[in-house]
Order: sequence, then C-alpha cells, then structure tokens
Amino acid sequence: MSPRAGNTGPHTLAFVESPVQLLNVLEWAHARRHAGGTGLTLVVLSPIDPMTRGQLRRMAELAREEGHAVRWEEARGGPAAPFQTIGGLAGLLRRADRIVLGDPFSRYVQLLLTITKARDIVVVDDGTATMEFVAQLARGERLVRWHRKGGRPGPRDLVFAPVSSAARKRLTPSERRKVEIFSSMPMEETPAGVTVTANTFAWTRDRFGPPRITKGADMVGTSLVETGVVDGDRYLEAVRSLAKAHGATRYFAHRRESAEKLHRLAVETGLEVVRPDLPLELIARRGPIGRTILSFPSTVVHTLPLALSGTEVRVAVCDIDPAWLTENASPRAQGFLSGVTGTARDVHRLSAVTAV
Repeated sequence: MSPRAGNTGPHTLAFVESPVQLLNVLEWAHARRHAGGTGLTLVVLSPIDPMTRGQLRRMAELAREEGHAVRWEEARGGPAAPFQTIGGLAGLLRRADRIVLGDPFSRYVQLLLTITKARDIVVVDDGTATMEFVAQLARGERLVRWHRKGGRPGPRDLVFAPVSSAARKRLTPSERRKVEIFSSMPMEETPAGVTVTANTFAWTRDRFGPPRITKGADMVGTSLVETGVVDGDRYLEAVRSLAKAHGATRYFAHRRESAEKLHRLAVETGLEVVRPDLPLELIARRGPIGRTILSFPSTVVHTLPLALSGTEVRVAVCDIDPAWLTENASPRAQGFLSGVTGTARDVHRLSAVTAV
C-alpha cells in the first residue's frame, strides 16, 4: 500500500477524461510523493459512455483513498454543460501552479489550456496517442489523432484551429513554462526542452497484487473496429483464430467496444467476454490472470509488462495484417500500429493470424 498522497508540490490541477488517464495521474502523484506542497485537485471531465463513466467512478474512489481531492464535472451533460464547466473551473485554472492533463488532443482540454497561467505543464499517458503527440510536438505539427491523420480538416477543425494552435503553444516549453511528459511509452523523438519521466507503474504494483496466475490464456480487446481502422469481420475472425491457437478462454473488452460486436464475438468464438470495472493494468495486477495475455497492438503491450513485473505472466502481441484495414483507415495507420508493436519491450511478438 502506498503512502497517502496529496503532497505533489505547488498546487496542482489535473484534468482527466478516461480511466487510464486517471490511473496515470495517480502514478505521477505517487512518483512525486516526496515533494512538498499543497496537493492535487483531480477534475474528471465526465464522458457520456456508461462503461467509461463506471470505470471513472471506481478510479475516483481510489484517488480519494489516496488523499486526493476529486471534482466530478458533468462536462457533456447537455448543450450548456461545456460553458458551465469552463466557467466553474476558470478560477481554479488561473490559480493553479501546475496543470496535469491526459489528452492533449482533446478539444475540451485545449480550451482549458488557453485559460491557465500555470508555468508547469505535465502530460501523462493517454495510451499510444502519447507517442503521436510527442512526435507531432517535436516536429511542430498541428495536433491530430493518429487514426485521423491524412484526412482533410473538417469545418469544426477549421473553426477550432486558433484554440488548438494556442494550446500547442502552451504545451511547448519556453523560458516561462516547463513541460514534462510522464510516460511508459517509447519516445523516438523528444521535443527540445521537454522533460521525460518514466512511468514504471510503481503505484499499481504497491497497491495491488501480486496476482494469482491461471494456466490458460486471456485476450485483450481493442477498439480498432470502432475507430474505423480495422474491418469488423476480419477482426472477429482474427480473434477466433488467435484464441483457438493459444487456448484463450476470456476476452477483456475495451471500454469503447460496442455491445453488438461483443455479443457476436462471444457467440462466434466461445470466449467469455469480461467488461472490466477498472483499467486492465489494475485488473491484471489484482488477478486472477492467465499465464499468457494475448493482445493486438495497443497501449497494454507497453503497460502490462510493467504492471506485472516480477510475475510469470507473458504478454504476446499479434500484428495487424494490412488486409484487415478498412478503405477509410488513415494512411498513417499501418505504420503507427507496427511501431506500437515493434517498440514494445518484454513482449512476445506473434505473426498476424490468417483472417479470411
């Protein structure tokens, strides 16, 4: 059990929109627990999706147990909600010495960044998107999520462009502003002046486990179908083939996977579909968990080996066959997904299974 927190230096305001972001804020606060100060206020900009909200509620409970103040904002609860949320946070934003954020691509967060005068900005992991953010910041490019890159900016992108540009400036270090990236992701390009701190998942290992390990294999789901990158039929066939080859019995669903897809997957593959109530790093660390964890390219191929360090669990990652990509997939998709797999440490790499 880690010591109770709230001791993270000058007053810190953190914004999260997903359970993984909240987990990584807790990891960052744990890593800084010896610094002096008045502590951390964690603001949850709640999404609409019920599964994400449920996981965020559980993570918020853990944050309170660690001694952090948590403020829950119904940030998307109707047309007026964004204005009410931003208005209610303006005073906190102006007073904060440090801002911690998990998704620099979020328009909500970019808008909040234009208000703050904080001289210390910290970006914690929001999954593999952090790799793309760092690369874009290093090259001075506009901030665009990897699965959208290559497409033309839409009308909303053009309207929001000045805010996005201003946010990118806030995320660029200067004489007046320090920028830190707290990450477990590999960084091929580090922006000049940015401090990179390794996230080792020390809080997760201190707080949970070690897990009971079963003899079988578990599989980790992905939202690549929902984001329009991978064809749904090809994905289901790949899951079926992979599960059969490795004797997997459980499928841990990604929080963004659709109910229709998961129902079809359960019927066609025979896998037990599990809807986790916490991020998978915590689920795996609590156990029970299979001796082998099968995954497609995703954040967990980087984070699970850290969370499960010291156990006998093996993480195996299956490449995405280019034939699985949809015709609408970004030209960047295949290279990015290959990079996610190729840069993962302490994982066993599997060739793409045949999906017909």
